[in-house]
Amino acid sequence: MSEFRNAQAADRFHAAYDHALAALWPGPRTAQDVPTAYGATRVHRTGTPDGRPIVLLPGSGGNALMWHHHLEQLAQHHQVFALDPIGEPGASTQTAPIADGTDAAAWLEDVLTGLDLTDVHLVGCSYGGWVALQHRLHHPGRVGAMTLLDPAGFSGFGFRFYAWLIAGGLAASAPRALRPRLARWVANSAVLEDELMKLTRAGLGFRRALPVPPVLTDEELRRIDLPAQVLLGARSALHDSAEVAARISRILPEARVEVVPGAGHSLPMDAPDLVTERILAQSLA
Repeated sequence: MSEFRNAQAADRFHAAYDHALAALWPGPRTAQDVPTAYGATRVHRTGTPDGRPIVLLPGSGGNALMWHHHLEQLAQHHQVFALDPIGEPGASTQTAPIADGTDAAAWLEDVLTGLDLTDVHLVGCSYGGWVALQHRLHHPGRVGAMTLLDPAGFSGFGFRFYAWLIAGGLAASAPRALRPRLARWVANSAVLEDELMKLTRAGLGFRRALPVPPVLTDEELRRIDLPAQVLLGARSALHDSAEVAARISRILPEARVEVVPGAGHSLPMDAPDLVTERILAQSLA
């Protein structure tokens, strides 16, 4: 199971988390811990009860705070639920391992059931996109629309992706004046996020133990039978976005697929206004 190395590492992270939450979260919110078979999941809720509920799943190593650029606008029209996934550094508490996509899907179904949500617009970034797909494969019924942001599950994690992670870490440690240029060079606007980078550094004491997403088969993709849109970063280090876009369009001709010029794998931070606009549009699907 995922866990902090020791109590000191946990304390350091939670102090940084609380500071980032106070600094980044726009407007009012409520927090609750939803019990699941895999542990208690922290859910931050904001917005209006009008409209289709939006559930946000962050990427690997992330939590609800990665969505801070999008929350204010989304909350004007929808009730928004931003999750700290089990097994990721955040405010959730894991009690059982998540071994594969079946477990990841069961965890999310427990959360949606605990929140009593139906007709959800599920938004998943990177690893969260893979979890969203697994949920649709194993538990169709509660989700009415889906937005995937440079999702995992369409290629393996190769050298290019790990080099991108290392380059991003080095860029985030550079003097502040150099970071904008480095962010453009590595196609990773996350390195400009001071509070999130502090949180990431505090999370180095967290041992993440979650399954590596296998590549989805064509048969699995054909079972994603709901209104879906997929946004891909043209400069993504995770996969060849043009190839992924062509594959999705071939297998799911009714899905909306968009390759975002200039954006990389950190799509929600590289193009925040566009991502927010597309989420709001898909919520009406």
